[in-house]
Amino acid sequence: MAGYKIDGPLSTFGEHVHGWRMVLGLTAQQVAERAGITRDTLRKIETGDPGVRFGSVMQVLRALGALDQAVDAIDPLSSDIGRLRAGSLAKKRAR
Repeated sequence: MAGYKIDGPLSTFGEHVHGWRMVLGLTAQQVAERAGITRDTLRKIETGDPGVRFGSVMQVLRALGALDQAVDAIDPLSSDIGRLRAGSLAKKRAR
């Protein structure tokens, strides 16, 4: 993964966060207050700034009601390959 740029996915992620905010009819101030962050930090998330703290992103997802969906989306057991390799996943976790 050396040299892999995350700018594209981060930008898309930020657009999706912005989209959720618009669909829910929430202002940037409302989401920022609910997430316990500044409007500037929310703007950075919505524009895909890679320097934003992970915790801030999670707080925004929680404020938008999308945190559970995001967590579920990266569950390895929700993918075909994850289910196929579930045995090796359990062995590695047991260490």
